[in-house]
Amino acid sequence: MGLAAKIAGYGAPGPPGPLAFFPQLEAPMTLNPQAPARTAPAPAAADGSPARPIVRFETVRENPRIKTLVRHSDECLAHIGYTEHGERHVGLVAHIAMNVLKRLGHPERDVELAGIAGYMHDIGNGVNREGHAQIGAVMAMQLLIEMGMPDAEMAKVIAAIGNHHEIDGDPVNVVAAAVMLADKSDVHRTRVRNPDFIKFDIHDRVNYAVEKSFLNVDESHKSITLELTTDSAISQVMEYFEIFMTRMLACRKAAMFLGCTFGLSVNGNRLT
Repeated sequence: MGLAAKIAGYGAPGPPGPLAFFPQLEAPMTLNPQAPARTAPAPAAADGSPARPIVRFETVRENPRIKTLVRHSDECLAHIGYTEHGERHVGLVAHIAMNVLKRLGHPERDVELAGIAGYMHDIGNGVNREGHAQIGAVMAMQLLIEMGMPDAEMAKVIAAIGNHHEIDGDPVNVVAAAVMLADKSDVHRTRVRNPDFIKFDIHDRVNYAVEKSFLNVDESHKSITLELTTDSAISQVMEYFEIFMTRMLACRKAAMFLGCTFGLSVNGNRLT
C-alpha cells in the first residue's frame, strides 16, 4: 500500500523544476503555510559549520500536538475494535527500540532517533488504519521539520515510521529495524480493551494470555529473543503463531539487519 503524494517545488528564480516529495527541505520553510516559521539555525559551531538544533526524545514526547495525535489515533482504533495503541504502547515501543540499539552499541543519536520514531510510529491511525505507517511518516515529516530537526535525521525517523508495519515494511535503516522489533514485541494482556471474556476474538485471547513479555537483547551472542510467559488455559501457543507469524518473520528480518539472530521463547521453551 503506497501513499501517493506529490508536493510542488517552492519557486526559486528560473524555470519551474520537477515535482518532488521533499521540496528544498533545508530551506527555512514549512510544508504548511499557516504553520509557525521553522526555527532559524543556531550560530555557527567553532569549526565554522552551522550548528543545527537537536530535537530530543523528551521534547517530542511532551509536545502537545503529538500527544493529541497519539491519543486521537488510539481512540480511532478503539472504535473499530483494535487493541490498545495509545501512550502506553508508543511509550513502550520507544523505550524498547532505544534499548535494542543501545545494547548493540549503536551511536547515541541513533538510539534517541529510535525513541522518537517509536513514539510517533502510530499517529497515522488517526487518519486511517489502512496505510497508517506511510500516512504517519508524512505527518511526522512536517512535525519534525517544524520542530527544527535536521533533514538527515528526519529522513531516518520517517523511514522507520513508514516501514514499521509487518505487511509492507522493511528494516531500511537501524532505526527502522529497532522500531519494528519493539512494535512487534508488545503483546500483553494490558492491551486488551474488551472486559467481557466471552466476546474475545483471537487477538484479544492471545494478548490476554500473555502475562509477561520481554525482548532480550544479548549483545555478546548477537541474538534477540522475544520471551513470553503465557497462560495456556486461555490461549494455546498455536493460536499465537496463527495470528503473529507475519510479525515474527518481520522481527527476523529486522534482527538480521542489525547483525543478529531472532528467536521466540514461550514459557521457557525456545520455539524458533
